[in-house]
Amino acid sequence: MDDSPNSRSIPSDLLIAICTYQESQNIQAMLVGLRRAFPDACLMVVDDNSPDGTADLVREAQRSDPRIELIVRRDKRGLGSAIVDAMKYAVARGYRFFVNLDADQSHDPAQLPDLVERARADQDLAVVIGSRYVPGGEIVGWPLRRRLMSKLVNRFATAFLKLPVKDCSGSMRCYRTSALDAMDLDSLQCTGYAVLEELLVKLHRDGRKMSEVPITFTERELGHSKLTFAEAVRSVRFMLRLAMTLR
Repeated sequence: MDDSPNSRSIPSDLLIAICTYQESQNIQAMLVGLRRAFPDACLMVVDDNSPDGTADLVREAQRSDPRIELIVRRDKRGLGSAIVDAMKYAVARGYRFFVNLDADQSHDPAQLPDLVERARADQDLAVVIGSRYVPGGEIVGWPLRRRLMSKLVNRFATAFLKLPVKDCSGSMRCYRTSALDAMDLDSLQCTGYAVLEELLVKLHRDGRKMSEVPITFTERELGHSKLTFAEAVRSVRFMLRLAMTLR
């Protein structure tokens, strides 16, 4: 990590993180949307040394907003490990809530306050998930094939991983950091997309309570998806191993 996060000028118990790789076309709009939704929250970008200048655009935004923090990872890559690094930062610095969402504008920052409000209203909740698969949830712009694949993955997770939620693979979430700290983040094994299911499995195994809030997920318009076929296969294999361990 070669960027030292800025000091927060306004106290907040909420850290919102987006993990990026080559998101120069989306990062500025995401930061503007997040700041509009949460005027006082600390925003963090964890960038895997993007060659397209994503980190430079974040540095530019920092000049006018000291509550934006940037971590550039030069020796790591992958969504899962980036999310975990951001979680560790939130736990170490005493934030009460950690929020994560996609950086490609598939998640609308304006929907985040509903998740945070739900988490604040119930102290027993360890995580609130922005869900595409509860009443009121919606997916816009996906072809039928991708819809079917997503539903199959989530049905597998609920059936074999015994998770009590309908959307296990969505990354728009609000976590209570005390629950993350208790689970031991260093024990997480997946560095890819399946860390999203692994986190829920560990929270559920610890008897933690979860909730879902309906959101609208919109297919990205700019840039390219990082979820390759190879990564999808690795994620499924990891979930199979995880299911066997639980059995």
